[in-house]
Amino acid sequence: MEAIKLGVIGGSGLYAMEGLKDTKEVAVATLFGKPSDKFFIGTLEGRRVAFLARHGRGHRILPSELNFRANIYAFKLLGVERILSVSAVGSLKEEWKPLQFLIPDQFFDRTRGRQSTFFGQGVVAHVSFAEPMCATLMEVLAQACQRLGVEVHRGGTYVCMEGPAFSTKAESHTYRQLGFDVIGMTNLQEAKLAREAEICYATVAMVTDYDCWHPGYAAVTGTEVVENLRRNIANVQKVIREAVKLVPAERTCKCGSALAQAIVTPPEQIPARTKKKLAAILGKYVR
Repeated sequence: MEAIKLGVIGGSGLYAMEGLKDTKEVAVATLFGKPSDKFFIGTLEGRRVAFLARHGRGHRILPSELNFRANIYAFKLLGVERILSVSAVGSLKEEWKPLQFLIPDQFFDRTRGRQSTFFGQGVVAHVSFAEPMCATLMEVLAQACQRLGVEVHRGGTYVCMEGPAFSTKAESHTYRQLGFDVIGMTNLQEAKLAREAEICYATVAMVTDYDCWHPGYAAVTGTEVVENLRRNIANVQKVIREAVKLVPAERTCKCGSALAQAIVTPPEQIPARTKKKLAAILGKYVR
């Protein structure tokens, strides 16, 4: 299978990548189960790219139903070193307005019981996650927005909630008091698993609503989110295409060596079945 260095995850509203040429659909099997959908592999702005619709084409999979491990491990099997993610979010600040974009640099976890690690079953590893997003990719996404005249804010905390229901007013006001910036349902697990897989990861968050805290707006509805997504989709397609052009040829960040000091279990004590299951991740460190 050809090695694809760059991956794109399309969130709500983004189920195909405009401008992707010479495409083929590829089903990637993993020992963690099936990814959300087949991958579209093709050429985008002169670079080979693997695209995955996070919720499946037709938006069939709830956030809590997503097989995050299969999705990220499949990217790893394809050879992907960097992932550009797109996601819809609610704004928790007056100044982050619907139809604007934000490039978050921090996370706060409010999910329950999701699979957020590849490790276990005889192998222990603790990766650094103090800076959960790749600084290089955050800069690339911000520059892409600026070049295209898309209003973007840099930095901020993405609080990841369980869903699928939106927040209560009490929750929304609490998140605001804690200083969080946007709220969504998917990106935290992707970022954690990408770090464990030594894949660079960053997201462009599309603001669709003010959650339910804003007194000047009615409580968020699915219809409102979908309508704002439709209005944003042309911009985010352009941003991703521009970002693909701006991604440096070589990686100089630390994402590609995240496991170098993270594996605690001695290699000889890791079960053979676990070594096999995690070969794409552990292979360069454990024989």
